Amino acid sequence: MPLSMRLSIADTLTLSNATCGFLAVYFTTTGVLIPHLTNSGDAGVVRNNAATAVLLMLLASVFDLFDGLVARKLRASPMGAELDNLSDLISFGLAPAYFVLVWGMVVGDVHEPLSAVAAIVVLLAVILRLARFSCVQVPDGVFQGMPSPFGALTVVSIVLLELPFTPTLLAIVGVAWLMVSRVEYPKPRGTLAVAMLSWIVLSMALLTAWAFDAPGGLLMLQTACSLQLVLGAVIPLFAMVRRVYTIRDNRREARAAAEP
Repeated sequence: MPLSMRLSIADTLTLSNATCGFLAVYFTTTGVLIPHLTNSGDAGVVRNNAATAVLLMLLASVFDLFDGLVARKLRASPMGAELDNLSDLISFGLAPAYFVLVWGMVVGDVHEPLSAVAAIVVLLAVILRLARFSCVQVPDGVFQGMPSPFGALTVVSIVLLELPFTPTLLAIVGVAWLMVSRVEYPKPRGTLAVAMLSWIVLSMALLTAWAFDAPGGLLMLQTACSLQLVLGAVIPLFAMVRRVYTIRDNRREARAAAEP
């Protein structure tokens, strides 16, 4: 095959990311939306399918985390960056936006139009973020705006908290704004990557406990969702502190170089 068409190991992980995003939409449709529209299926089955959809988004974020690491360690194909953007659009744009839309339909018909608007806002925010990521240079080690995987998981966490409709809607729009904002988020490398992977694995375990109606499963899930929101607000502080230290060190070096 031509060199430009050869897939690397990193590309395989990226395509697995896209597959998880598609399957998340599938389970949201067959396991949540269709039972609601046909008034069939018990609450346990719906809960299991909703948890499965979110688990697939979490798994997609794991693939997204590792494809970059593998590409840096091994070989990245010429298609790598494009495949990554397209896969992220499915898993962290379409899947969470669709999840928000179905949530609005399940909550009640009166809220459906507003939930559709919120879903479109999430989808457009991810599209704009991915497009900006491809053409804007940012300082090394940081993202400009909330990364789309983190944003998608935060949006889903807001829905799973089952707050009143208006606060939920405002929080979803707020996350969409963070994704297209200039707020800096550190890239998951080294210790931060290990911490993020551990957090994803823990979230998967809590989702599984909730899906099977384990004792205290709902409380643990709500606690994890609340922590996800707190992390979304706190993590930019690490990038801000790092930037302040970098600026201070640069000024110190400049003063030292200027001294006779």
